[in-house]
Amino acid sequence: MPRVIPKERVSVLRDGTESGGRYVLYWMQASQRARQNPALEYAVRQADTRNLPVVVYFGITEHYPEANLRHYAFLVDGLAEVQRSLAERQIAFVVRHSDPPDGAVALASDAALLVTDRGYLRHQRNWYTHVVSRVRCPVVQVEGNVVVPVDTAYPKEAYNAAVLRRKLSAYLDYFLLPLEERVPQVPARECVDDEDEGVDLGKLLGRMDIDRTVGPASGQQGGTAHALKLLNRFIEEQLPHYASSRNDPGQDNQSGLSPYLHFGHVSPVNTARQVRATGGEGADSFIEQLVVRRELAMNYVYYNSAYDALNGLPSWARKSLQAHASDPREHLYTAEQLEKADTHDPFWNAAQTELNTTGHMHGYMRMYWGKKILEWSPSPEEALRTALWLNNRYALDGRDPNSYAGVAWCLGKHDRPWKERPVFGTVRYMNAKGLMRKFDMDAYLKP
Repeated sequence: MPRVIPKERVSVLRDGTESGGRYVLYWMQASQRARQNPALEYAVRQADTRNLPVVVYFGITEHYPEANLRHYAFLVDGLAEVQRSLAERQIAFVVRHSDPPDGAVALASDAALLVTDRGYLRHQRNWYTHVVSRVRCPVVQVEGNVVVPVDTAYPKEAYNAAVLRRKLSAYLDYFLLPLEERVPQVPARECVDDEDEGVDLGKLLGRMDIDRTVGPASGQQGGTAHALKLLNRFIEEQLPHYASSRNDPGQDNQSGLSPYLHFGHVSPVNTARQVRATGGEGADSFIEQLVVRRELAMNYVYYNSAYDALNGLPSWARKSLQAHASDPREHLYTAEQLEKADTHDPFWNAAQTELNTTGHMHGYMRMYWGKKILEWSPSPEEALRTALWLNNRYALDGRDPNSYAGVAWCLGKHDRPWKERPVFGTVRYMNAKGLMRKFDMDAYLKP
């Protein structure tokens, strides 16, 4: 049955003073949803105890790192749904075209309490530091984008998935309970200026000075409602076969939820709970990906400040890659050639084309894709830069802890040494023959 928010999700970032506050402010950024959102529900409960309304704020900036029209279009889909859902609950929703922390500071001047959600990347953490240092009211952070809060799960960087798996499994029953949702006792009326509410998000996006060289992804629509449709279809049609076929690129038996998790359009707790309730090998395999592997990535970017550099790799991988950095490469491609899927390898080209077109790449192919970039680049440093650039530019779930951990895995992170070979050293190797031996790759190549 529903219950209160676990205390482990809640962190006081600033004590502050509450005098004269007109509302409780929730700065929505990492959790872009109005359903099963612990930060939002915490704000509602706190507002009720103070007999105040709730104002939700989202700052949309053209300076978000590596974002382009593809990402903004998906984001705006989700925000439009949030706008409608909050209006139904009589919660004010303020969208401002400004740097997110600046807008939070401005609105917090009239707030009794500022509630924020939690992201783990460098720029997100800098945002929270900026806001906390400039507001007077109390600031509370509520984690809603992982099942188990990172610092609760493990107190340091985990070497691999096995280390974290044992910790996470012990917490699942405690954290996988539904969240009670309430309509605030005090409706939000005249809390904010008229021009701040009811913003036409499409028009706002149209006048923003953003990178438009990458258009919206074919067949992709953001928002919680669409994510829940995907989840229900996945549970009914694909989950029974997930354990046996999730790695097969020709079958593409994956959930498609990764972009929605990245933007916070869907709750990982709700997703894990629904899948886990079905039981069976498929559910276990999916929980491994959603909870263990995804939260291993969160652990990586939280505890390792070099998550986007070679220094983030384990020492054995760095030393081995550097020892083989001058090895001859049979093929060398520029970043521009790779971007155009212009290589000798039809499987790699198909994966990059899929990414360019749909904003998605099959998970197993993404591993192969990253390994080949390492093999075809003049140095491991350039391979890392190129892989992150392509992934963050075209993937809807790019610019995410999973992106940084996934690319780093291709260079040895969260893995072990293997047989030594040219270029790779003792970093795990993958080749086209292995793909053809394991899967029907002709099925993957079909349009």
